[in-house]
Amino acid sequence: MTAEIIAVGTELLLGDILNTNAQYLSRELADLGITVLHQHVIGDNAGRLAQLVEEAKSRSDLLVFSGGLGPTADDLTKETVAACYGDTLRFDAEEMEKIEDFYRRTGRKMPENNRKQAMVPVKGRKIPNHHGTAPGVWFEDEGGRCAVLMPGPPHELKAMWREGVRPLLAERTGGTLHSITLHVIGGESTLEAKGGKLFANENPTAAIYAKTGECHIRITARAKDVETAEVMCHQYAENFYALYGDAVYDEDVPGLEYTVVRLLAQKGWTAATAESCTGGLVAERMTRVPGSSGVFRFGFVTYANEAKEKLLGVSHEVLEAKGAVSPEVAAQMALGALKNGEADVAVALTGIAGPDGGTEEKPVGLVWVGAATKDGVWVKKLTLGSRDRESIRQRASQYALDLVRRLTAGLPLRHARALTAEEALAGDAALWAGPAPEGED
Repeated sequence: MTAEIIAVGTELLLGDILNTNAQYLSRELADLGITVLHQHVIGDNAGRLAQLVEEAKSRSDLLVFSGGLGPTADDLTKETVAACYGDTLRFDAEEMEKIEDFYRRTGRKMPENNRKQAMVPVKGRKIPNHHGTAPGVWFEDEGGRCAVLMPGPPHELKAMWREGVRPLLAERTGGTLHSITLHVIGGESTLEAKGGKLFANENPTAAIYAKTGECHIRITARAKDVETAEVMCHQYAENFYALYGDAVYDEDVPGLEYTVVRLLAQKGWTAATAESCTGGLVAERMTRVPGSSGVFRFGFVTYANEAKEKLLGVSHEVLEAKGAVSPEVAAQMALGALKNGEADVAVALTGIAGPDGGTEEKPVGLVWVGAATKDGVWVKKLTLGSRDRESIRQRASQYALDLVRRLTAGLPLRHARALTAEEALAGDAALWAGPAPEGED
């Protein structure tokens, strides 16, 4: 089955509202094995909408709409699409009662134009909306081509999709699809080249998506039931675990910080952070995770050198001799956070996020990450290149969290130099002789 997504609303064209519905629907349709051929955004204009609908339905089995079901005069989507599918609309007293009840429960008087939302297809079907006033609608022509219309507000659309639309489409596609997403530290081109034929399999399929500082590998299997499809996904995932090793940090999580917090809780460890160029981003990411209060001790944002000295005990002499962006300072920041934060593991970052401030010796994108536990200190060099400031900060925070993950889980620390606490505090230049272990960019 092929599909096209059509988002209706002049406010979308003007950029007043971000079209998150299209992203959500694309993922959901892919989960059902439905191929999305096109995405469209169109204003509230009946003539242009009718033209688009006729073109889209001539090449696709299913059109999925968001928006245009409101009560105002410019909300013409339902009437326009009905005509394109050879259908008409009728007044539905049951839906009208639901709309009136909605207004009664919220203590408001219903505007008369809301009666428009109670119009439903004669040949097609209505789709209940348990989270708003406008019901969704389903049209189908004699050739079996379909259109489903849902409200624009994301919370209404997602609920209607889960409760009413997805089950209808699952019946039509036959069988069941199940997906899992592997989260992998590394760049897309490198991982894809290494994965080779694993990404060319037909069932299960595997697709790679680049994210900031990591990649997602989405594995999808089609089978007669969910249980079989789930087993197929996990069996195929073992190929990627064998290939990428500990670069695969988790499955189906919102982000690396969730994995880190879970690992810390399992081990009974607490963590502290000391940040300069990232300005508290690592701490913010960790504390966005529910339950992080049980593992996160303290976050130091030490942007100025004076703060590094006063709050973390970084040596004034080292700062003068090596500068704030140096492995020596990163190591001492981590030790200071470990001690003053009374934590089991600490991570620190100091670098040049740009766009200004770089030199030939210390260019924009140079970041030093330090980490410390009772067993020692580790320092890692990141060369993140001339990306924009926010990208450098996000990537640096990702590698810092990965360092915490590896220390907590007892995994190898790639590209990191190890020192004792005494060596790090001494700031001896001889300890840093030779090229630094390079980090990923």
